[in-house]
Amino acid sequence: MKRNQIIFLHVFYWILNICGSVLVPMFVYRDKDPLFRISFLVVSFISFYIQYFLIIPRFFDIKRLYKCIISFFVGIFIFAIIRYLIEETLLPYTIGRRNYQGDYSLFYYFFDSIYFSGMTIFVSTTFWLFSRFLKIEEEKARLLTEKKNAELQALKTQINPHFIFNSLNNIYSLVYQNSDKALPALEELSQLLRYSTKDLEKDFIQLDKEVGYMESLIALEKLRIKNPELILFNKNLKNPKLLISPMLLVPFVENAFKHGDVNGKGMELKVSDDNSKLYFYLKNSKKQRMKDFSSGIGIANVRKRLQLIYPDRHWLEITETEDTFIVDLKIELDSNKSLVY
Repeated sequence: MKRNQIIFLHVFYWILNICGSVLVPMFVYRDKDPLFRISFLVVSFISFYIQYFLIIPRFFDIKRLYKCIISFFVGIFIFAIIRYLIEETLLPYTIGRRNYQGDYSLFYYFFDSIYFSGMTIFVSTTFWLFSRFLKIEEEKARLLTEKKNAELQALKTQINPHFIFNSLNNIYSLVYQNSDKALPALEELSQLLRYSTKDLEKDFIQLDKEVGYMESLIALEKLRIKNPELILFNKNLKNPKLLISPMLLVPFVENAFKHGDVNGKGMELKVSDDNSKLYFYLKNSKKQRMKDFSSGIGIANVRKRLQLIYPDRHWLEITETEDTFIVDLKIELDSNKSLVY
C-alpha cells in the first residue's frame, strides 16, 4: 500500500482541525479560554482512531449494509462516552469547571454528540475505506505480477527442452552419417547449453548475448547443411549492452532451420538496433508440403512472452506464403536497462 498517501491524509486532516477549532478562534476571534476547544479536539482524536482501528474493521461488511450503519452509531456512542468522561469528570476534577453548567446525563451527551461527532466518524470511516481500497489494489497488482512471473517461468521451461531436442536431432544425424562434423557440433551445443542454463534464469540479458545464441546456433546448423554459404547473417549492433528477455529471437531461427528449405534456398537474417529499438528480420523458403509454418511451440511461446514483457512496445508481423516465411519484428527495449561490464 502507498503508506505515504495515507499518512499525508491523516496529517493534513488534523492540521485543518487544529487550525479550525483552536488556532483560528484564538488568534482571529480572540478566544482567551481555548481549553474546552482543545478538550473537544482530544475527544475527536481518540474517537477517530477508535473508529478507524477497532469499530470499522470489526463491523464493515460490503454485503451487509446495516452493519456499516450500526458501526456509525457505535462510533457516535463511543464519542459521547469519551466526551462525557472528559467534560463531566476530568475537567471538573482538574480545573473545577464543566463545559455545560448543570448536571447532564450520558443520554443527553449521546444526542448532543450526534451533530458534533458526525464529521469525525464520517471522515474516519472514509479514510479507512480509502486505505482498504489501496490495500486491495496493491494486492491485485501483486497477484498480477506473481501470475505474470509464473507464466513467464512456465514459458521459459518450455524453451530449453525444445531447444535441446532440436539440437540433439541435428547431432544425431551427423553421428549417424559418421560425419567428422559431429564433434564440432557437440562443442557448439555445449556452448549453447552453457548460455541457456546460465541466462534463462535471468529476466534480462545483454542483446549481444542473445545474438550470440543465434550465431552459435547458426554455426551448429551449418555443420549439417550442404550449402552453408546460403545462410546470410547481417548483424549491426550499435548498443550491444541493451537488455532483452532471453530466447526471444532464437526460436525464430530454430524454426527456420527445422522447417525451412535452408539446404536448397538458404536463409536471410538481419539484426540491428537504433537507439533503443531492435529490428529483427528473417526470411527463408519453406519445404514443400509444409503447412502452418508459424504454429510451432517456439513461435507460440515467443508470441506469448512478447505480449507479457513488451505488451505495447513490440510489433510482430509474420508473412507466410506457399513457398516463403518472413518474420519482421521490432521491439522497443528499455533504454534505461543496460549493463556495462
